[in-house]
Amino acid sequence: MERNSGKQPNELKARKPRLKPFERARGGPARQIADLMPEVGRTAFRRFGFVQSSVVSRWPEIVGTRHARVCAPESIRFPPGEKSDGILQLVVVPAHAPVIQHVIPEIVERVNRFFGYNAVARVKLRQGEVKTPSGMGPGARPRPSAPPSLKPVPFELGESLRDIGDPELRAVLESLARSMTARENQEDQ
Repeated sequence: MERNSGKQPNELKARKPRLKPFERARGGPARQIADLMPEVGRTAFRRFGFVQSSVVSRWPEIVGTRHARVCAPESIRFPPGEKSDGILQLVVVPAHAPVIQHVIPEIVERVNRFFGYNAVARVKLRQGEVKTPSGMGPGARPRPSAPPSLKPVPFELGESLRDIGDPELRAVLESLARSMTARENQEDQ
């Protein structure tokens, strides 16, 4: 005996599963490499203990070009669960290690000033080869800085700048005041 399920051949075709439209499996739409690179760099820097990659890139500004030629940051290690009182590990040219050891308190102060809080409590030195940015090697001459402006600071701005004790900050603010007055003079003409 033949069994007839009572279904017509057209009904069997209608119940076949339909194909889904194509969807990307993961990650959403394609992104440019330039958008991905900061995250790749950030991951690499964090792996080696740097909270901010700018510590490495701005090292000459933090410690000065004189010290940046002979030492470079390698990592910052923090106690578990904290982001303060870390240990900064520096790579130092072997001949300059005693000099750098004497200026460790100054380096700690400058790095903490850069972070804005007491990020570093100790420094460990490791002697080795320091890879410096081009133009900053031991035999390279420092780049000449721009000559200071001979224009006097306007009296009203100069009076307020006299109270600032930090000479570096005062010089930066004077430079800013000069550039602002120069821009105003150009707009007036």
